[in-house]
Amino acid sequence: MLKLHENLIKLHNQLRNSKKKEWDRVLPFEELLFDRWEKAEFLKAKKNASVYHSSTIFGKVEIEKNAWIGPYTILDGSGGGIKIGKFCSISSGVQIYTHDTVKWSLTGGKAEFEKGGVIIGDNCYVGPNVIISKGVKIGKGCIIGANSFVNRNIPQYSIAYGIPAKKIGNVKITKDKIRLEYLK
Repeated sequence: MLKLHENLIKLHNQLRNSKKKEWDRVLPFEELLFDRWEKAEFLKAKKNASVYHSSTIFGKVEIEKNAWIGPYTILDGSGGGIKIGKFCSISSGVQIYTHDTVKWSLTGGKAEFEKGGVIIGDNCYVGPNVIISKGVKIGKGCIIGANSFVNRNIPQYSIAYGIPAKKIGNVKITKDKIRLEYLK
């Protein structure tokens, strides 16, 4: 057992040094050991999607092409499924839930769990540590600010932030420019 431990330490050091040299990154051991594109493929995500090994996935989760699912995310599609669009960036620590047990808890188990699928449109950026609640639809081209709690639909090309998340601006995309316009 001691030999195995020593070999794991050597392997960890080799992988860490290699990743630092090549990409200037220092990652947790599990992320060094396992390929995030392989995990995406295992989950039947579309082409060029990646899902960090530290992500926890439950139930039905559809991930479209070129989507990036960051480390330490929770995607709980057990209450109605999650669909993440093309070219989405789901940042570290994001939690997406398709059910809640609030009323079940408050009634001593008499009420049912509440359920509802979550859809995130194409080309969305979801900032670090965002929580998305059951039944939410985020339209195409949205930005959701870090640490927000999203419990209602967000229209396409919106900037939303807060607890609860509210629309605070618009994303304007022209032929060669992206403009973020904040509401006054």
